[in-house]
Amino acid sequence: MSQATDTTPESEGVIDSVSGPVVVATDLDARMNDVVYVGDEGLMGEVIEIEGNRTTVQVYEETSAVSPGEPVENTGEPLTVDLGPGMLDSIYDGVQRPLDVLEERMGAFLDRGVDAPGIDMEETWTFEPTVEVGDAVEPGDVLGTVQETVQIEHKVLVPPERGADDDHHGEITAVESGEHDVQETVVELDTGAEISMHQEWPVREPRPAREKETPTTPLVSGQRILDGLFPIAKGGTAAIPGPFGSGKTVTQHQLAKWADADIVVYVGCGERGNEMTEVIEDFPELEDPVTGNPLMSRTCLIANTSNMPVAARESCVYTGITIAEYYRDMGYDVALMADSTSRWAEAMREISSRLEEMPGEEGYPAYLAARLSEFYERAGKFQNLNDTEGSISVIGAVSPPGGDFSEPVTQNTLRIVKAFWALDADLAERRHFPSINWNESYSLYREQLDPWFTENVDEDWPSRRQWAVDTLDEEDELQEIVQLVGKDALPEDQQLTLEVARYLREAYLQQNAFHDVDTYCEPEKTFRMLGAIKTFNDEAFDALDAGVPVEEIIDIDAAPRLNRMGVAEDYDEFIDELEAQIETELGELY
Repeated sequence: MSQATDTTPESEGVIDSVSGPVVVATDLDARMNDVVYVGDEGLMGEVIEIEGNRTTVQVYEETSAVSPGEPVENTGEPLTVDLGPGMLDSIYDGVQRPLDVLEERMGAFLDRGVDAPGIDMEETWTFEPTVEVGDAVEPGDVLGTVQETVQIEHKVLVPPERGADDDHHGEITAVESGEHDVQETVVELDTGAEISMHQEWPVREPRPAREKETPTTPLVSGQRILDGLFPIAKGGTAAIPGPFGSGKTVTQHQLAKWADADIVVYVGCGERGNEMTEVIEDFPELEDPVTGNPLMSRTCLIANTSNMPVAARESCVYTGITIAEYYRDMGYDVALMADSTSRWAEAMREISSRLEEMPGEEGYPAYLAARLSEFYERAGKFQNLNDTEGSISVIGAVSPPGGDFSEPVTQNTLRIVKAFWALDADLAERRHFPSINWNESYSLYREQLDPWFTENVDEDWPSRRQWAVDTLDEEDELQEIVQLVGKDALPEDQQLTLEVARYLREAYLQQNAFHDVDTYCEPEKTFRMLGAIKTFNDEAFDALDAGVPVEEIIDIDAAPRLNRMGVAEDYDEFIDELEAQIETELGELY
């Protein structure tokens, strides 16, 4: 964090009491949300309550051996992140300490009280200006570019203003192109302002934008059940609730790998260390399906695993969303994965209980809903200060105890997000992945995204999707009858509907995340696969109407080949041949 390197103490107090990550200090001149350094080891913390002469601090590190009487130093600044080139392909903890840098210094087990800037202050970058001396600029304007990774061009911006002391309007008096580190001045204004490639921003304060717009472009995920039935927009919000083992993390990984966002910020908030290890090991080896570049070249990882200090878990989602807003300001589409917001809420509950606040439902603080809203509301499609358009899509996993969707975190999240992808333990036990329950899930983005799919994929996209939804709904109703009287007691047309729905579930909704071909399914393939199942449906009902017994219809050789569509490398040729075979074999029956 920047405070450790360039901020002198504003005041000093004394520790009065210690309760886990919560420390109470006396005689500390501080404001709410100021960053402080606690104890002889200088552990980073944040002011969360002030009552008379007593200041309560949540400490972002383990507080064992910290005792009353030790000093507490106030920096006078809120918790901020360092913004600039070098954030991509990086791994941070919850307060933006670069874990790879600290590991080089002291190995896998970090000492307490250590710190490092969020970006390398000494690394040089080639700054290519896009402005000239005499140009008038204002906050948000692009001054030049830096090639941050092979895929991402980092745009150096005039910093947004945070108060009356900022003066970033004016004419440019000097421009320095070439090799510079992030702290060196690259542009000077006639107001005396000196602008470098480095910015700082408080994590709890949204970065300004000109206007929030209605999102109309889908975040294409390559997952058939999401793109086909429950899409999310670029700038949208979604929740993935599910019990232990139902596939939340794998679904998040798939979205982080294949979603067509320019930048991915992955926040591992209180999850198991082995899951974050999988991300760290897999992502450098994976290629972006569009550009062929390594996925890490557009990814920033924030790892605050379950064995890390609980208080830092509360700040890690804010760190992630602030980094996302910075790239949004450059005009990029950013996808933020928060895995999981339940662990974040549990950290809030623990801190709240130590503060002896009045508990709300299930012990969570009364302000749980407000905090969740503040986080998700920072998502959206925006017109930036420099008149470019950027977006932040937030996809949060929720881990309800026992899979109970009526618990407070899930319910409060439901009131905020517009796409709900409900994971089902029963589907996971049947090895149906992704185990998203199509009867409980929904997306409120369908209608506003239909024009895009109609224009870019096929004009029949909405009607074909609606046919699939209706068929699955009908199957759900019929299953209740089947459980009472058996499948053979149904009329033949309903038996055939159940067979078509089975292929929808097995061939279309199931997708193998670990198969080289099936792991990513572009919208065109998603549409063609659904079309092949509908072809089987239409031809089968024509044969049934002509008097062909249902047993003969479902016994044709072509039908089982529907389950091979997802893994077919040349899907167009495979589906063309399959549809012709279905038509021929069913046509020969009457």
